[in-house]
Amino acid sequence: MSVTVKDLQQYKREGRRFAMLHHTRAVRRGVENALLVGDMPFMSYHASVEDAIRNAGRFLKEGGANAVKLEGAGRVVEMTRRLTEMGIPVMAHLGLTPQFVNQFGGFKVQGKTDEAAERIERDALALQQAGAFSLVLEGIPADLGTRVTSVLQIPTIGIGAGAGCDAQVLVIQDMLGLSGEKVPKFVKRYADLRGEITRAVGEYIAEVESGAFPTPEYSYGAGAAAKPDQAESAIYGQSRTPKAIKVEKVVRAVR
Repeated sequence: MSVTVKDLQQYKREGRRFAMLHHTRAVRRGVENALLVGDMPFMSYHASVEDAIRNAGRFLKEGGANAVKLEGAGRVVEMTRRLTEMGIPVMAHLGLTPQFVNQFGGFKVQGKTDEAAERIERDALALQQAGAFSLVLEGIPADLGTRVTSVLQIPTIGIGAGAGCDAQVLVIQDMLGLSGEKVPKFVKRYADLRGEITRAVGEYIAEVESGAFPTPEYSYGAGAAAKPDQAESAIYGQSRTPKAIKVEKVVRAVR
């Protein structure tokens, strides 16, 4: 990891927000062919347009993001306009916007009344006009998702917004079954990794307590009892010499 404990301590002394930028940099190192969008944290763009420009710029310059995502409309429309004028692509986000959950009174479906639906449609058009290149629609009725998508020229990405959106997204922890029992209605679980992890850890504990693990199969020998693959210091897999590691670093740098 390129960020050390001393770095984090220094960031704290300086009052810098570092977590999301650090996460974005980590994703950038692993991305080969994908659009990387930095989800701007709560209060990183709410105080002023200047804050929005400064912090969004950091996501691109320091985090390696290709674009940023902002939630809501209202003043965010003007921020979207200013950011795109500065050359910073913006993904918009309407409907159930998590950063406004306290204002909504909880995680509740938005756009259920005619007035609320019309407001979301107006906001979507305003954000498109301001320069947003795409729009996330979250937690709204399916017919509203279809309706908003049909009036826009930019693509929509739905999460709990019905099948009429141009694309779909789910939180990875939810779809893999890592989030526990209580998840939104729109989540389809494609695996139960929480259950499988719980089962595996429980089995491990039981075997350790009973003495069934580790067996000789999972233990190292010495002298004549040592196996050929345990030679030298390669006890945790294939041995890696300093020279091999150096060559790998050079290859990564070239890429």
